[in-house]
Amino acid sequence: MLLLGCGGCALKPVTYHSLPDQTPAADNAAALQRERDLEAAQAAAAARARSEGAEARRPITPAEAPSLRTYDPLSRLNRFSYRFNTRFDRLVFLPAANAYRRIPHPLQAGVHHFFGNLSEIDSVINYTLQGRLGRGVRSLGRFVINSTVGIGGLFEVAERLRLPNRPTGFATTLAKWGMHPGAYVVIPFYGPSSTREAIGLVADYGTLYAINPIDLYRGTQSWGLGVVNAVDQRAHVDFEYYATGSPFEYEMIRFLYVRKLLIEDSALHPTPKTNSELPAGE
Repeated sequence: MLLLGCGGCALKPVTYHSLPDQTPAADNAAALQRERDLEAAQAAAAARARSEGAEARRPITPAEAPSLRTYDPLSRLNRFSYRFNTRFDRLVFLPAANAYRRIPHPLQAGVHHFFGNLSEIDSVINYTLQGRLGRGVRSLGRFVINSTVGIGGLFEVAERLRLPNRPTGFATTLAKWGMHPGAYVVIPFYGPSSTREAIGLVADYGTLYAINPIDLYRGTQSWGLGVVNAVDQRAHVDFEYYATGSPFEYEMIRFLYVRKLLIEDSALHPTPKTNSELPAGE
């Protein structure tokens, strides 16, 4: 039995396993080297950040933060107009816009492009008044192309020819001339605005009324076109009153609207960079 057992064991292959060498000193040295490399990389990154001016990125102080106060001397009247606009939008304007969205998209696009093409007339005049003649020529080119090739503006052809739509109005002209936005105003049926923007709206409509392209802005047809234009504009605005559920929506909309105007004004009057703000080589 002993011989048979030994013989059976001898017939099986024998495998030898070797354990890795125990080199604690070498392992410790490698770990220390990796730690030194990591510290060196962190130091290099910190040095780069300092050289790029990252140390200037610090929390702003209360004095540097934009003020939440807004010039709103007509607050009581504006709040009444805001509540009126909320009810009108929910009961009339928004349902009409939702019904308008259900019509075929090509027809919607044609109506939107038609009114957008008419606004190019106002853009040409105001870009000229702003001294931005290049943009005025572009708006004129857009109007000619879309009115002819685009069949009266029903099709947006100029966009495909790399002439993007950049509308402007008399309110922007006043801003370019240095006029401050003025008091915050909520216009019935229209929404948030300012003294300057309200003047601009009246001037823009007066311009189109005076020019009266293809007899659209006078007579009974002007009322129908005005309603269609208003519904089309509302259908392209993704906003619903008190959708956030905030009880301070009036203050929030007022703040955001006025800040938007101030940002646009700063873009019209860029501040020259100082030597410390200029990149190397400029």
